[in-house]
Amino acid sequence: MNEYDLTGRSAVVTGGAQGFGRAITERFVASGAKVAIWDHDIALAEKTAKEIGPEVAAFKVDVADLAAVEKTRDETLKAFGKIDILVNNAGIAGINKTVWETDLEEWRKVLRINLDGPFICCKAIVPAMLKQGYGRIVNIASIAGKEGNPNAAHYSSSKAGLIALTKSLGKELAQHDILVNAVTPAAARTAIFDQMTQQHIDFVLSKIPKGRFVLVEELAALVAWLASEDCAFSTGAVFDISGGRATY
Repeated sequence: MNEYDLTGRSAVVTGGAQGFGRAITERFVASGAKVAIWDHDIALAEKTAKEIGPEVAAFKVDVADLAAVEKTRDETLKAFGKIDILVNNAGIAGINKTVWETDLEEWRKVLRINLDGPFICCKAIVPAMLKQGYGRIVNIASIAGKEGNPNAAHYSSSKAGLIALTKSLGKELAQHDILVNAVTPAAARTAIFDQMTQQHIDFVLSKIPKGRFVLVEELAALVAWLASEDCAFSTGAVFDISGGRATY
C-alpha cells in the first residue's frame, strides 16, 4: 500500500459509516489523520468508529439540513480544533424508473442528499478552511454523472451537478491552497446496491471493460492522494476510477 502523509490532519467524511465512506475513513486513519464520521445512522457510525479506533468520532447529521450541518461543524471543530479535509460521500441511488415514471418527491429526495448535501457541507466548512489557509475537498461523484444511466436520471443528474459544483468551487478557491476535486467511480458492491434492481446492476456491470466492480479500497487510495499535500496543483478536476468505462 502506498503511503500518504496525513499526520496531524483532521477530516470529515460524510456517509462514513459504511461502503466507500468507511474505506476512506480507514485509509485516512492509516495515513495519520483523525476522522469525524458524519452520518444519519448514528448507531452504525458509532459502531464503525469503535471498530476503527480512537482517532475516529461519530456525529449524527442530515447533510441536507443547513442548521444541522452548521451545528455538527461546530461540534467537530470543538473536538478536533480544525477541519483540513472534507469528503462529500453521503448519497443514495434512488428507485430505478424511467423519467416519466419517477415520482417528483423521489427525484427531489435524491437531489437533496446527493447535490444539496455537498453544497451545504461546503458552504458550512469552507469558511473555516479559508480562515486557516488550507483545505482539501473531495466529492464522490459517479461515472453516471458523465454518461447518464437509463432508469436513474435522478442519480445521474445529481452526480453531474456535483461535478459542476466541484469545478465552480475549485476555481473560487484556487488562490487559497484549498483544492476541490471529484472522483467518478464505477459502481461498487456496497449497501447502495440494495436500492437497485438486479437488472440495473447487471446493466452497470456490462458497461465496465474490466468486467468487475471497483473495490472500496481502490477508491479510498485515490481519495487519500487527493486529500494530501502531494495533490498540490490539481483542482476543479474529475478523476475517473471506472475500470475503463469513462470515455472522456
